[in-house]
Amino acid sequence: MSYIYIWISTIVRILELKVENLSPEMKATLKYLAGIAGPSGYGSKTTAQQISEDSMPSSHNNLTAIVTGATSGIGLETARVLAKRGVRVVMPARDLSKAERVKESIQKESPQAEIIILEIDLSSFGSIQRFCSEFLSLGLPLHILINNAGKYSQKLEFSEDKIELTFATNYLGHFLLTEMLLGKMVETAAESCIEGRIVNVSSVIHNWVNPKHFSFMKLLNPKSYNGTKAYAQSKLANILHAKELSRQLKAKKANVTINAVHPGIIKTGITRDYRGFLTGMQNILFLGFDLSIFLYVQTKLYCLLIGIFSSDSLYFVASKLLKSTSQGAATTCYVALSPRVEGMSGKYFADCNESHCSALANDESNARKLWKQTRALMHRRFLLPVGKCDEEGEEASTY
Repeated sequence: MSYIYIWISTIVRILELKVENLSPEMKATLKYLAGIAGPSGYGSKTTAQQISEDSMPSSHNNLTAIVTGATSGIGLETARVLAKRGVRVVMPARDLSKAERVKESIQKESPQAEIIILEIDLSSFGSIQRFCSEFLSLGLPLHILINNAGKYSQKLEFSEDKIELTFATNYLGHFLLTEMLLGKMVETAAESCIEGRIVNVSSVIHNWVNPKHFSFMKLLNPKSYNGTKAYAQSKLANILHAKELSRQLKAKKANVTINAVHPGIIKTGITRDYRGFLTGMQNILFLGFDLSIFLYVQTKLYCLLIGIFSSDSLYFVASKLLKSTSQGAATTCYVALSPRVEGMSGKYFADCNESHCSALANDESNARKLWKQTRALMHRRFLLPVGKCDEEGEEASTY
């Protein structure tokens, strides 16, 4: 399949040289497909292993990281490469037996790896509170928090707290987890003089959210449900969370940053199985690009491949255009580890480079509004202390 990459690379270079009015989004898409490095020196083909080796030339067994969703996918790869570089990894897990198997596999590769497994259900606020209490009781520092776990549901489901399950897991659960651990991160950063880093794993699909439909109360208990829209809205909320918390941390001069990342389109079993092959192909593109790019790439590339390959071969070829798990975890590791990201906060990254998010995701007033609504919900239902007002009269985080 190397000729496909050669073909795409050639197209990219021709377009960059010959077409002056090519949109930045299309250039970015073609660069993604070709794996061309950005300003950071890394690109879509960079692996998490490469990032960790470049960012941490020697083992760092003085660092502690919490990685949610670390029992599979890019979360597992993130935990693996961190542990390999000597980072103590705490794995919150709902399935403890699965987590133990993951721990064994990591330690088989890296016998000195320190992995701590603690039970959590990110859709349950009570479970999150228990996890945080258990972790804090260990007396460990906390340098890195990676909010990676994600939930996608095709049908409407509710958490035990009677909140739509995707939003409860992807956004609210990580919001509460971050709030309850933020004090420890600020304390650790002050004592160790090592910048604390929080990474919210989002998705470029946040671009699909219509501002008119982004309503906090409707997200909690929607009257109609679309799984893709629910997922997109939760990922938009992850970015808004990073934006507002970053503002508050800067105002308090805390040595902790928070950023959001898009991991890319990853090769997984879900990609092939979801609603059959052809629909799945459309969803691969849907989840990866905005509307204009989706239509262009689908029409040009999809028709080309259909004209050449059978359906089985078509999936094989398309899969070569997707990221591996290690490539998918690279941006998370870059933002969590790289010295090049030091001091950067409230940003959005893709392919190990700072990128652009939607206008809605960049809206500071929306970020503050979502923050206040979320804090009010936590206080009302779960007795999370309401933060003191900051210098502008907005409710602030407590830590």
